[in-house]
Amino acid sequence: MEPAESRLCQLARGVVEPLGYELVGVELFQRGASGATLRVYIDHERGIGLDDCAAVSDQLSAVLDVEDPLQGRYDLEVSSPGMDRPLVFPEHFRRFQGSRAKVRLSEKLEGRRNLEGILRGCEEGILNLEADGRVWAIPVNRIEIARLVPVY
Repeated sequence: MEPAESRLCQLARGVVEPLGYELVGVELFQRGASGATLRVYIDHERGIGLDDCAAVSDQLSAVLDVEDPLQGRYDLEVSSPGMDRPLVFPEHFRRFQGSRAKVRLSEKLEGRRNLEGILRGCEEGILNLEADGRVWAIPVNRIEIARLVPVY
């Protein structure tokens, strides 16, 4: 997942939010010589349908053509976040406080790189995650990927 402050996230946010949607996150997958895939996750309180994805894709594609932030060929995909919703921005961690999440860190914290637990808040760049009988204070800038754990 691209960091919240990345140029791709900022460009996507500048398109998605004025259209009335929430930017959930941006992923860039390199596929070697065949190019890349740029996946943009959007959400809305009423849910996301195919028409929503198409509308955002059309607008975002035009902006990406002008701004040209990626080298080479790539495919643009616009999608709903799904049940295992990515958590990227600090407001995501605050909104889903009390929910179960999986977190992978970019580097080990006290010997751990992967944690799963309950979101207990996020303030001043620190995520509090209750896991393994304690609350972990995790710097948000060390989170490689975080996702909600679906409840069935």
